[in-house]
Amino acid sequence: MNGGVEVCWESRPMVTYWSVRKNPNTEFGPASQQELQKQTKGDGHDKAELIEGKVDWKGRIARKDKHGGFCTSLLILGTFAFENMATLALAVNLVTYFIAVMHLNVADAANHLTNYMGTSYILTVLIAFLADTYLGRSKSVLIAASIEFLGLGLLALQAHYPNFKPPALQYLRSNIYKLYSTLGAGGVKAALPTHGADQFDDKDPKEARQMSSFFNWLLMAVCVGGAISLTLIVWIQDHKGWDLGFAVSTIAMFLGVIVFASGIPQYRYHVIHGSSALTEIVQVYVAVIRNRNLQLPEDSNELYEINKDKEAAIEAEFLPHTNVFRFLDKAAIQTSSTQSETPNSWKLCRVTQVENAKILLNMIPVFCCTVIMTLCLAQLQTFSIHQGLTMDTRITKSFNIPPASLPILPVMFLIFIIPLYDQIVVPCARKFTGIPTGITYLQRVGVGLVLSSLSMAVAAIMEVKRKKVARDHNMLDAIPILQPLPISVFWLSIQYFIFGIADMFTYVGLLEFFYSQAPKDLKSISSCFLWSSMAVGYFLSTIVVKTVNHATKNITRSGGWLAGNNFNRNHLNLFYWLLSLMSLLNFFIYLFVSKRYKYRKEGHDVQIHGNGVLGLQNKKDGK
Repeated sequence: MNGGVEVCWESRPMVTYWSVRKNPNTEFGPASQQELQKQTKGDGHDKAELIEGKVDWKGRIARKDKHGGFCTSLLILGTFAFENMATLALAVNLVTYFIAVMHLNVADAANHLTNYMGTSYILTVLIAFLADTYLGRSKSVLIAASIEFLGLGLLALQAHYPNFKPPALQYLRSNIYKLYSTLGAGGVKAALPTHGADQFDDKDPKEARQMSSFFNWLLMAVCVGGAISLTLIVWIQDHKGWDLGFAVSTIAMFLGVIVFASGIPQYRYHVIHGSSALTEIVQVYVAVIRNRNLQLPEDSNELYEINKDKEAAIEAEFLPHTNVFRFLDKAAIQTSSTQSETPNSWKLCRVTQVENAKILLNMIPVFCCTVIMTLCLAQLQTFSIHQGLTMDTRITKSFNIPPASLPILPVMFLIFIIPLYDQIVVPCARKFTGIPTGITYLQRVGVGLVLSSLSMAVAAIMEVKRKKVARDHNMLDAIPILQPLPISVFWLSIQYFIFGIADMFTYVGLLEFFYSQAPKDLKSISSCFLWSSMAVGYFLSTIVVKTVNHATKNITRSGGWLAGNNFNRNHLNLFYWLLSLMSLLNFFIYLFVSKRYKYRKEGHDVQIHGNGVLGLQNKKDGK
């Protein structure tokens, strides 16, 4: 057994029953021998259906009647809602804090905010690596959420007692506190969505549909938490003080930790093996470089793979060879120097290792095509908010919408749209396509990319309308705070509405796509494709804005399309048209990429000689 799990199974119509003799190494430690004996008592009719590859918090094989499922996933959705409630206000209002409290200039404040957001997304890769390899996903969420709670609490204390620290020390400590909250936010984003998807069995048609709904409701949780953050917490920060605003965020994060911890006995947990799947991917490329002069064999069966009957194969996954990216197959070419009982993994790799490397390489073009959409999102979070500052923000005679709360518009749209899409659109589409998600992951992403281009085109048209109002009323040089333009800020809701729908299609589609296609030991890393794409998009936004200003410096009176603080004099509408065209070109590239993409085979077609699983491909035949 080699310390693994030995599983005996018997097949019955439509249900596979499992009994466990020994517990695997899990996130929460092994169960006692008495508990395992209790779990395996009785005949096949007394046993609940157990779930391959998932365990409970005591290390026993997870049971469908007790662990996971959509009800349990609601706790994860609640945690994500509280986390976004705690942090989204920082994303839109922290720049004001940097200027008003930390006494930074506008440029430095903007850079700090960009760095905060970009770093948060980049750190997801590190946390996801630890989650998949060593810590486990649930432990990673608990640790990251606790760190984020600590960072927000320290920010609240600093904001409450600013006079007790000299400015330099205050600035240094503020960066340290931001690092805590950034590290925590990155960890939660890295591991929580994947842990939520772990609550479903993608081999069960019903649970496969529920998992697709989970990703839709994950965005819903983001929107609900974000709506509270963008209204209540922003209002508290602006009117009651930053210390109280940070304190409310801290309380929200604490509630998120409590909600997540309450589900520990009900969760399904992915078994970690302590080996680095990322290291195995790197080994493939190193071996390819070392074997670059070798000739590929005509018969792929000559490539190296461990014997499925050997003890080393007990916990190994086996993927069939494919003919894409054939140059990577050189990592599995056997030579006289590498033929041994324990070959050097940096010189000779298994076919399955090579196939995992191919899977990730195959997803890279899709990843690259999603960066432009975040570039567009960055403009809605920056320039569109500045547009709103020049417009009439009154909702009633006595209440104005705070500028930092303008992103509430797409959030509110999504709160209404997501249930309609999940409960009406998807079931109707499913009847025509036969696909559990209604349309494929890549089709869903494509719809979002088209809508993002449309959103930028509408933004350009609205900017022309806004400038016309300023020109017609002789207010091109009016000071926005003292004299807003006589045009409602809710004209911007059209571009936000379109981009909100694009969000629902693209980002949820990407989460599903990366999770379903990634190798089983890289599921947390797979969700980081999305967050890394967003980080690159934010950083790219800075580069594009500077490049556009430099290129148009000598051909415009304003000194550049986006130069200066007077939006009535610059050419933001032209910049929006540029982004719309870039997005449209990106979509056509995406069509080419997505058409060439080959989906990996579903889990039931993959043989896994780990935990006694002999593959489920014969299940329908009753073999």
